[in-house]
Amino acid sequence: MNHPQFTLPRLTALFRQAVPRLLEGVVAPMVVFYTFFALLGLVGGLIAVTSWVYLGIVYRLIRRRPVPGTMLLAAIAVTARGLISAWTGDWVVYFIQPEIGTVCIALAFLTSVRLNKPLVQKLTLDYIHLPAFILKHERMRQFFARITLLWAFVLMCNSAVSIWLVLHQSLEGYLLVRTAAVAAITGVAFAGSVWAFKRVLNRMHAEPAA
Repeated sequence: MNHPQFTLPRLTALFRQAVPRLLEGVVAPMVVFYTFFALLGLVGGLIAVTSWVYLGIVYRLIRRRPVPGTMLLAAIAVTARGLISAWTGDWVVYFIQPEIGTVCIALAFLTSVRLNKPLVQKLTLDYIHLPAFILKHERMRQFFARITLLWAFVLMCNSAVSIWLVLHQSLEGYLLVRTAAVAAITGVAFAGSVWAFKRVLNRMHAEPAA
């Protein structure tokens, strides 16, 4: 290649960025909901997890930090889910709603590949700056298309596992097994994606200069 080499940030740096968001957005809400559900019942758990999300927004506003668009969407979603679940009085309704949304996101991933605008590329650029010559390279274009298909499959698998568990397990069993299963599936997919990304970069750098 007749461009300077681009080096992927170290995995430790990527994990330092991803882990706090994972804890705040996935693990903590589960812990908050189950803790208050056990202490105060369904309504208490719903109020607690909704408060958690809004407190995260207020904290960022007080510290004058930007509020991610995904957090605002999460606040809207958790409010709607909480109101519907409180109205029905069924915890199954609370947990099955986002899985339907995940299926829709997976379909959006598939559609984006069809439109030659793979969503994984857009999401990656939120965390890693990639030079224009990297994005325009045919190998990288193919990589993002294929990896978007992979994550569409991952999202479908996660939703299928979650829906089956929520319909066949107790709340305790659902929270425990679902968290472990989704973490395992997602972790393997993430590691494979990073490995494939580095492999594509190495192949691009090995090409003769134009």
